Parts: sequence; structure tokens; C-alpha cells
Amino acid sequence: MNPTETDISLFKRLRFVLVETSRAGNVGSVARAMKTMGFSDLVLVSPRCDSPLIDAEAVAFASGAIDVLEGARIVGSVQEALEGCNFAAAVSARLREFSPPVWSPRDFSAHVAAMADLRPALILGNERVGLPNDIVAGCNVLINIPANPAYSSLNLSQAAQVLAYECRLAAEGENRTQAGIGFQGEAATMAQIEGMYAHLEEALVAIGFLNADNPKKLMPRLKRLFARTQLETEEVNILRGIARQMQKHRD
Repeated sequence: MNPTETDISLFKRLRFVLVETSRAGNVGSVARAMKTMGFSDLVLVSPRCDSPLIDAEAVAFASGAIDVLEGARIVGSVQEALEGCNFAAAVSARLREFSPPVWSPRDFSAHVAAMADLRPALILGNERVGLPNDIVAGCNVLINIPANPAYSSLNLSQAAQVLAYECRLAAEGENRTQAGIGFQGEAATMAQIEGMYAHLEEALVAIGFLNADNPKKLMPRLKRLFARTQLETEEVNILRGIARQMQKHRD
């Protein structure tokens, strides 16, 4: 299969498959987990709940991810759910004596993000009994989510969220940008910062905190401290204002 420019993204290629899900609310929660990370291809295999895509609980738990529910399909077998896929990963907290290679979510996400010709699927089992051994054995890999050995129980949507998150990070790769938190001002220039250091040193001498004849390592330590903050112009101005007030009250 040769991917086109429109479907080469992992966001378009990755499919989530839920096998014999018991609660409609869990279907809605998985839809929400998928949409928050940018995925939308959802297939249900023989769900054990009635009308899981339109059930009131599913709609409520989807919390705005109704489009994922509306686009989801219900099929009668895993084989049908995997049509068009060429790489399948079973998700399970229970390791088998005989199973495909065991990967972490990060192993999986890095592999499928790097291979544009893969049409991968993540298969998650029933809330109570998980996936049958025959389904696991038929997959390329088994994904085990690292968790507290004393309590490794993740519910269905939590597992889906972890997987979707890792896949999003891998899909974005070097293009990932970090959203700014709050206001971010203009970075101070080196000249502005050096001027602030000189001013601060004068103020510290003026109030007797720094001995000009025996400065030791106070200023280098302060410079090291401020170097970690990525000072902005306005912050430099504030510090110089503080230094000015220190000098004024000393005079």
C-alpha cells in the first residue's frame, strides 16, 4: 500500500479497536481520549452493551467527542476490524508465556510513527477479562503499560489515553511546539543583563551585603542563578528598579 499525502500522518493511520466492551460509558471515554490527542478511527468488535455509539452514557462520557462516536464502526470480528491494517498491537496488563514481542507504548509509537507504510491498530479488550489469548497471539506485538507492580490496574479509557498520548508525541516529533503558559515577554539582551548585574552589585555593596574588597563568589553565584531563568527585558528593569531603591534607602 502506498500512502498518499493526505493519509501519511499517524493521526490518520492509527486505528483503535475495542473488543467486547461491556459499558457504553467506556466507549465514550475512549472516544474522548482519542480526540484529545487527535485520533478518530474507532472500531468496536461485538460490544456487549446496547447501542454503544448513541447510548446516553456514551454520549455523556465522550464529552464533546461525538464526532468520533458518529464515525465509529461496529463489526462482528477482530479480522473485520483489522481490514486495511498491516500492523496490530494487543494491549494487555497480563503477560503470556507464549506471546508476540512485548513492547512499551513508547516502543510502539516510535515504530509506527517512523514507518509511513504501516496502518497500525491498537486492540483493547473487555474491561473484566481483557483480550483472549488467540487474539493476542495473532498480533505483531503485545503492549504492556509500565505501572505500579503492586497496583497496575488501568481502566479502558486510561489505557487508551496513555497510548494516544505517546502516539501523539511520536507523530509530532521535532515539529512539536510547547505552548506558552501565561505571558511571555521579550528576552533581555546580554548588554541589558550585564548592566543589571553591575547595578545589582553596586546596590549590594551600598547596603553592606557585599564586601567589595572581599566579594568571594556572591556575584558569580547570582549570575548562575539568573542564567537559569531566561530573563526578559521587563524582568531586568524590575531588578534594576529594586537595586535603585536599595541605593536610595541606603543614601
